[in-house]
Amino acid sequence: MRTVRATAAAVTVALAAGAASVAAGRFASDAALKAPPGRPLPSEPRLTVHSTAAGQIALTRDLASLRPGTYGLGGDGSHAVVGPVLDTAPHPADTVVRRLERVTHGTLKPGDKVWLTPNLHVGDPSAALGLEHVDVDIPGEPGPLPAWFVPGARDTWVITVHGLGTTREHPMNVMPFLQRRYIPVLDLAYRGDLGAPRPQDGLNHLGETEWRDLDAAIRFVVEQGAEHVILYGWSTGATMALHAAAHSALRDRISGLVLDSPVLSWEATLRALASARRTPAALLPLAVRAAQGRTSLHGDRTREVADPARLTVPVLLLHGPDDVIAPWSTSRRFARSRPDLVTLHTVRNAPHGAMWNADPAEYEEALRRFLTPLM
Repeated sequence: MRTVRATAAAVTVALAAGAASVAAGRFASDAALKAPPGRPLPSEPRLTVHSTAAGQIALTRDLASLRPGTYGLGGDGSHAVVGPVLDTAPHPADTVVRRLERVTHGTLKPGDKVWLTPNLHVGDPSAALGLEHVDVDIPGEPGPLPAWFVPGARDTWVITVHGLGTTREHPMNVMPFLQRRYIPVLDLAYRGDLGAPRPQDGLNHLGETEWRDLDAAIRFVVEQGAEHVILYGWSTGATMALHAAAHSALRDRISGLVLDSPVLSWEATLRALASARRTPAALLPLAVRAAQGRTSLHGDRTREVADPARLTVPVLLLHGPDDVIAPWSTSRRFARSRPDLVTLHTVRNAPHGAMWNADPAEYEEALRRFLTPLM
């Protein structure tokens, strides 16, 4: 009897340990599969507002607050835009002073917790930028998908697709640049976004199913008169663009891809996000397996569409070595494999999805050189 009881106890312990491992893997995978649009990724540190003055804001001294460029500053109930670090402004050693461009909404006061975000603008293109736009609904697989259409005179259209941790407000960073070149822009909200249908399982599939919403947008713009389409995606939006270029029935209308901080390996990105939530390294393989079980994600599908040998159109790849969410090394290999089609614009000191923010002028010049022959 003692042997039976000991065996039963060992089995119980093993089952409990197995259940705990499954639960831990599931929780770790939530870092990517349940990343809410418009909220900071786990890799983005919270900063404290120490003080504000005319045109200035003092933040906790951190590698994030020292980044060059222009960023949104998100908070609970507030949004502002901050410019470069003001090295000459007096400040304590534990703070950084940046230029405060504007407070978009809410207030900023000492003690507030905030984070840097690539989203500079809030609202829609008319309210935020003064650009004429039309609200449209795209007939999509899960239901109507809201989008903003900014008209232009050209017959080559750009479809923009945001990525992890952002919303369709993110592509507004480059809308003035595109509008000055008379390029029509369709800025898409896809399944899981505010105002769009929820996925049936409530999970982000990191582009593997969401790309079909982009495919619906391609059909829509072709029906509206677009002769050619350029797909412009950030993060998992770039993954969606690669899926569409490989599988869309209208892929012959796609004349170019702009990929900013592309997620070319969902496993690497999931591991990075889980690690940022302080998941122990030993549990990271469990997070990958949990994601596969919950979403049927499989690396071979993403690897297939991210195979440079499959490319048939020019690609502008905007990425840099300081992105801890989508590996820079993968993008470098991608670019080196197809120098005939892929142009790599390297951006340093920029986090995931924020290549424009670090140096808008250089970014837009790379974009101008790429787009001009395609217009």
